[in-house]
Amino acid sequence: MSRILLLNGPNLGTLGTRQPEIYGTTTLAEIEAAVAEEAAVRDWKVVSAQHNGEGELIDALQRHGDVAGAVVNPGALMIAGWGLRDALADFGPPWIEVHLSNVWARESFRHTSVTAPLAAGVVMGMGALGYRVAARSLTLLVPADHTFGHPDNSPADSPSDRPCDRPDDKAQAVLGPTP
Repeated sequence: MSRILLLNGPNLGTLGTRQPEIYGTTTLAEIEAAVAEEAAVRDWKVVSAQHNGEGELIDALQRHGDVAGAVVNPGALMIAGWGLRDALADFGPPWIEVHLSNVWARESFRHTSVTAPLAAGVVMGMGALGYRVAARSLTLLVPADHTFGHPDNSPADSPSDRPCDRPDDKAQAVLGPTP
């Protein structure tokens, strides 16, 4: 069974309470459940990792180079996360970058991304729904016979990388049913 990686960067572990006027009230756990629901269409499991440090995000990418694809929210590391950018450039599977807010409608320093040019696509400004859109896109972009990454470079999941199960009713109510 294939897996996809859901990778979230700095400060995204506090979703639901962090600046809800910008990022909404949906928690990261609810987002994980919604992504798992979309991935289930292809019988994929989701491995989720959220780290505040750039090095830990790079480690997660390198641990999971054998996944079918990834949904990545680099947070503010999109601006100057050159190490993360290089790790994403070396990441074989397709990945989609997600931002909860429309970075173009915010401060000008957020208008430059070192990571977005490498992504298969970018979803922004749709709140938590953007993660669902990104996951759905991966289910359509990844060929059925996919082989990506470096299988010999994929040790057991780190304790901080956890599998996500199918969503409960609460997550579905927040993000809506799958069309």
